[in-house]
Amino acid sequence: MLEGYGEGQKVEFPETAYFLPMAYALMGIEAKTVGDMRPILDHAKSLLSPEPSERLWLPYLPPLLDAGIATLLAQELTMAARHVEGTEPVDDWGGFITDTILRSIGIQLVDGRMPGFAAVIGSAPDTETIVNIVRELQRRNILTFICSSSNGTIGRDQLAEADVEMGWDTYIVTLGPETDHGIYALNWAIRAALTFGGLKAGEGQKCLEYCRDRVFAFGLTLGPVDDYKYALGAGAVNMGFPVIADTDIPEIRPSGITLYEAVVHELDHAKIVPTCIQVRGVRIKVSEMPIPVLYGAAFEGERVRREQTYVEFGGNYSRAFEFLQMRDLDEVEDGRIEVVGPDIGDVPPPPETAEPGKKIKIPALPLAIVVDVAGRKMQKDFEPVLERQIHYHLNGAMGIFHMGQRDLCWVRISKEAQKAGFTFRHLGDILHARIHEEYGNIVDKVQVAIYTDQAKVDELLPIARASYSERDDRIAGMTDESIDVYYSCTLCQSFAPNHVCVISPERLGLCGAYSWLDGKASYEITPAGHNQPVPKGETLDPVKGQWAGVNKFVYAKSNQTLERFNAYSMMEEPMTSCGCFECIVAIIPEANGVMVVNREHGGMTPVGMTFSTLAGTVGGGQQTPGFIGVGRQYLISKKFISADGGFPRIVWMPKELKEAMRDRLVARAEEIGMPDLVDKIADEEICTTAEELANHLAAVEHPALSMDPMF
Repeated sequence: MLEGYGEGQKVEFPETAYFLPMAYALMGIEAKTVGDMRPILDHAKSLLSPEPSERLWLPYLPPLLDAGIATLLAQELTMAARHVEGTEPVDDWGGFITDTILRSIGIQLVDGRMPGFAAVIGSAPDTETIVNIVRELQRRNILTFICSSSNGTIGRDQLAEADVEMGWDTYIVTLGPETDHGIYALNWAIRAALTFGGLKAGEGQKCLEYCRDRVFAFGLTLGPVDDYKYALGAGAVNMGFPVIADTDIPEIRPSGITLYEAVVHELDHAKIVPTCIQVRGVRIKVSEMPIPVLYGAAFEGERVRREQTYVEFGGNYSRAFEFLQMRDLDEVEDGRIEVVGPDIGDVPPPPETAEPGKKIKIPALPLAIVVDVAGRKMQKDFEPVLERQIHYHLNGAMGIFHMGQRDLCWVRISKEAQKAGFTFRHLGDILHARIHEEYGNIVDKVQVAIYTDQAKVDELLPIARASYSERDDRIAGMTDESIDVYYSCTLCQSFAPNHVCVISPERLGLCGAYSWLDGKASYEITPAGHNQPVPKGETLDPVKGQWAGVNKFVYAKSNQTLERFNAYSMMEEPMTSCGCFECIVAIIPEANGVMVVNREHGGMTPVGMTFSTLAGTVGGGQQTPGFIGVGRQYLISKKFISADGGFPRIVWMPKELKEAMRDRLVARAEEIGMPDLVDKIADEEICTTAEELANHLAAVEHPALSMDPMF
């Protein structure tokens, strides 16, 4: 491969700051050109010699597995060469996994929704078998990568034949049709050590140990195992990932291994997924629901398309809302679920075909989901926290689609779910079971009413809207100064051991998923969990946001690596980041301001780095002055880098982010007396270099240019 290409030919995988990730992690080589690839190939060859000069395998593994490391490096080189030649990605396969995806999926890995991942290599003897295997993995919320083939049959094609929806949203991701494509799953895993673990390039053994201890993954080989699959399996074992096969291959159980077995076989396909879980020791929590369809987080991103829909509620088709309220204990009958109005059996099936030039007309009904909860530890402030979970609770059912919240929700029930026996009452069954499961420490009773009667929906909607408004006013009045206790979040320490989020009313978690109220509710639910109260203590610096109690807590919980941090400054001892941040805020010295870039933006920025490259310096629990990871909503907080000038410092952000948040950004700009500020903020359509940005800011008279220097 690469014959005819010069030593200076550029080599890269798309949207990653880690060059060829496996070689970068294990060897510390920044491979940017064909010439840079040669020492990697030489090292891989040396590992196959009788006496390799350097070994990277873990101490408890036998020397024969040096071939596994050689395979990882060689496969990565092969895939990189194909990118140069233009033969990747193949067809409509997913191909290389970007840093953006790694970070966006990170919060699901650390909060337990996604306890691990499986790389399925090959294909099953028949379509029904592979569908059953994948559904069992989905039910356990295991992310599944699909690649390679067996006897000419490709696993992805078997799933497509059964109309199984594939993609990141459904936890089924296709990588490529060959065994070599399995490297994409493994170099995605090794990046976790660099992204979240704070490890450095070239710390090979530490990176392998990190994967073994913190990335719960395994290989599942279906069909005959050839030399390529054996070699890939040896590489996986080096990373602490066992391999389970459905054929009678020799088992490998190296002496001294206590955490897992390296290679095992399970010939019964009905038992193969439980065997995988047991061998790797993945911590699984399966929700058993009294409903006729499968249930799990893997179905949260499932789409129910128009042609698959039996009935829908809300969206642009009918009025729909959801509302959770706290009641006294004697006002709630636990387990009571009622449907007021037509149920699914009263809905005639949609037509199979549409009229010429029109879409299929789907039956649409009004909907009000009213949940009453009561508990001795329940508080009024917890209502919006629990209500927001309705989205996740309902979406976990296979064939049920839910989008939005409050009075802007949209629900679809698929034909397959209806055929399986799903009724409107089952929406209440799900909410009753999940609220008790997740919030049992604060909720003693749950009752649910499902209204599909138009008159009743119209009657209840004003009551719900009045409550929404009251909540917003109550939360909006909370400030950092009005609260004596903040809350920590150490969920990400499963991946970033030294990082601690401190969440205040005016600064949500950097992943964007946890607010101060969420932290408070979580502590009430699980007092020994990841969200702990953090007494502020003495105020050391009210401008920068530093408190003695917070410093003491962070020092203890960061493994004594972080002595202090400032909540309101990005220039002096800022808060650390793990890697799950929604956005990065970075200083642009030439503009005397900052840019904001969200992880969905793949283009260049005025600091000369993409999001992925920037994220390599911000994540992993590091404290990097001038750079912070944040949640989107923090941008409109009054405390947003308030010690450094605040909101007027923003000079550049991607257009998609600016438009998505425009109304809230404009409201914040008007609040500070700069109503035209948002239009002065540049985006990638205006400029992508610092020089161009400076010219634009001068032309529009952006206020950052006249502010005090940032450093």
